[in-house]
Amino acid sequence: MHKYFLLLLFALCANSVAQEWRPERAIEIVAGSTAGGAQDRTARAMQRIWKTRNLIEAAVNVINKPGGGGAISQIYLNQHAGDAHTIAVGSPTLLISQIIGISKIDYRDVTPLARLFSEYIVIAVREDSPLKSGRDLAQRLKADPSSVSAAVATARGGMQHVAVGLLAKAAGADVRKLKVVVFNSGGESITAMLGGHVDIVATAAANAAAQLQAGRLRVIGVAAPQRLEGIYASVPTWKEQGYDAVASNWRSVLAPKGLTAAQTAFWDDALSRLVKSPDWNEDVQKNYWVNNYLDSKASRSYFAAQFEELRGVLGDLLAK
Repeated sequence: MHKYFLLLLFALCANSVAQEWRPERAIEIVAGSTAGGAQDRTARAMQRIWKTRNLIEAAVNVINKPGGGGAISQIYLNQHAGDAHTIAVGSPTLLISQIIGISKIDYRDVTPLARLFSEYIVIAVREDSPLKSGRDLAQRLKADPSSVSAAVATARGGMQHVAVGLLAKAAGADVRKLKVVVFNSGGESITAMLGGHVDIVATAAANAAAQLQAGRLRVIGVAAPQRLEGIYASVPTWKEQGYDAVASNWRSVLAPKGLTAAQTAFWDDALSRLVKSPDWNEDVQKNYWVNNYLDSKASRSYFAAQFEELRGVLGDLLAK
C-alpha cells in the first residue's frame, strides 16, 4: 500500500511539473503586415501591454514578415515547430488564402491560441445617396446586382468583399454578378465612394468613423451580431434589417505546430490576462472592435467553422 502511495505521489508531482512552462528567452510576435498595418498595430499593442503591465517576464519583440497574403509570416512561424517563443498575429486571410489557392499553408498546420477580437465590417454611402437604408441597398442588389458598384480593400475575396457578398446572398441576389472595385487601402476605398466613383464602400468600422462624425457619409448597415457602441449605436445591424450577414476581420494569435499542452496553457493564461487589462479594452473601444476573446480550444473550433463558411461564400463570389 505504501509503495502504491509513493508511486501515485510521484505521478502527481511529475504531472504538475509537466504542466508548467515559462519562456527561456525573448518572445517574438510575427506580424504579417508592414509597420502601421492592421496586424502590426495589434502585435505592438500586445507587446506594449505585456511590458507595461508586467504580464510576461520575458522580453517581447515584434518582427514584420509581410507578403503573400500572410503566407510569408505563416511560413516563418512554422519554421519554429514546437517552439512556443514564436507566435503570430492572424486574421481570416489565413483561411482565405488556403481556400482560393494562393497559399499552401493549411490552417490546421498552425496552433490556434486565441481569437482576440472582431473588427466588424460596415457598409456606407455618401450623405446624399439615394440609398437611404440597408433595405434600399438589399432590394437594389436583388433586382440587379451589377447596378451597384462596391469599393473594397485590398483584394477580391477579402472580408470586405465577403461582407457585400453575404448581404447580396441574404437579399436573394446573384452574387456572381456583383460589381466590385478593389483599392489598395480602406482610406482609398472611402475616398472613392465620397468622390462619387462608386456607390457604396465596405470597410472596417474604425476606417469610416471620422467621415461619419464629420457628416460626409452615412453607414446603412453593420455586419455584426449586435449593434456597435459609440457613434455606431444608432446604426442597425443587417440582421435587424432582415438579412443574415455577419462579417469581421477578426484578429487571432497563432503558434507553430507541435506545441505541448504546457506551452499552450502558458499562452492561454497570458492572453486571457492581456484581454482583461484596462489598456487593452481602451484600445478595443477606441478602434470600434468587439472584445470577444476565445481561448485555444474554442478558437480551434471557430477556425474550423469559419473555414467552412468562407469556403461556401467564396465559391460563389469568385466563380468565373
